[in-house]
Amino acid sequence: MKKTRTATAHWTGSGKEGKGHLSTASGALDQTAYDTRSRFEEGKLANPEELIGAAHAGCFSMKLAFNLQEAGYTADDINTTAKVTIDNGEITEIFLDTKVKVQQLNEEEFMKLAEHAKENCPVSKLMNAKISLTAALE
Repeated sequence: MKKTRTATAHWTGSGKEGKGHLSTASGALDQTAYDTRSRFEEGKLANPEELIGAAHAGCFSMKLAFNLQEAGYTADDINTTAKVTIDNGEITEIFLDTKVKVQQLNEEEFMKLAEHAKENCPVSKLMNAKISLTAALE
């Protein structure tokens, strides 16, 4: 089933001093502010890499939940953190760290399902960066 999702960005000013806002058709983001300081320094606004990290963590977690379901399991909890590294203007690595609570699943099968999710969630397939994963059953 083909779906199209829409997001918009508005930017005003130069690359260094400018600012903008992001919105999504779903309303999840609604005039969410972003700027260069938050991207390359330590600002308090959103930035593209942080949003990519959130998207990747969410996509991976959902794909892992589907993998578990197909294998006959249901997770009590899946908690994933994505750390996005930007170096010299390029995303060079995304490090996924997931902690999963699921009943009666052995470590070997879990790791296979987690690796499959890492390789096959749509956001992973989109990335042209090294993607690393640590995964733990709780």
